[in-house]
Amino acid sequence: MVGWIALLWVLEIVDAATGGSLDTYGLSPRSPGELRDVIPMAFLHHGFGHLVSNTVPLLVLGFLVALSGLRRLVSVALTIMVVGGLGVWLTAPDHSNTVGASGVIFGLLGYLLVRGFVNRRARDLVVGLLVLAVYGSVLWGVLPGDPSISWQGHLFGLLGGVLAAFLFRERARRAPMGPAAALIP
Repeated sequence: MVGWIALLWVLEIVDAATGGSLDTYGLSPRSPGELRDVIPMAFLHHGFGHLVSNTVPLLVLGFLVALSGLRRLVSVALTIMVVGGLGVWLTAPDHSNTVGASGVIFGLLGYLLVRGFVNRRARDLVVGLLVLAVYGSVLWGVLPGDPSISWQGHLFGLLGGVLAAFLFRERARRAPMGPAAALIP
């Protein structure tokens, strides 16, 4: 996660040094050529203030998901980026340019909130409740409000995280059966 955050900061430094040249990789809605920006948009920000507001939640929530393994983190994050990006592409206002990791943050939040119910594991339920206690107030961000903030990215990112909880659920492990258990039909 520290490497991911470092990449976001390097990209924003490059963007600032080049007069916003990377903003062209932001996502504009309903133009087929813009579908190529579904993933890159999540790595870019409109200024350092935007990046600062995303850094800590992305680090914390990403770390919690990464505790289940790097493969799971990558799978969950890519699912969130694709679902969130497609949702933005379909629903964002005309002539908008959406960038930022906040859709991923909402997706990681959704994943962590739902994972415990899907996996039926007490530990995951407790983590989900703690995450809800700390970050639950941001869920209001899925509702339309400030026109400069993509509620669409937040909403579809959250839905992508919930979907990822189901797609990448952990299968229940069965206890090995002993000789006596094998006799019971």
